[in-house]
Amino acid sequence: MIIPWDKLSGPALEGIIEEYVSREGTDYGQSDFSLDQKKSDIKKQLERAEVQITFDPESKTCSIIPIV
Repeated sequence: MIIPWDKLSGPALEGIIEEYVSREGTDYGQSDFSLDQKKSDIKKQLERAEVQITFDPESKTCSIIPIV
């Protein structure tokens, strides 16, 4: 299920983004980025419609995936 990011409250959106960027195994390439940099990058990608937030009701988790 796709969750419209712009319909979420600020704290809910921040929580989803922070949980996503702090997951083990999230790939950011060779560079090290701070948590704030990662969160800012994801927010910009959402604003540019490059990624979207999805919710899996079975696992009750959100993910951020590329829009293809």
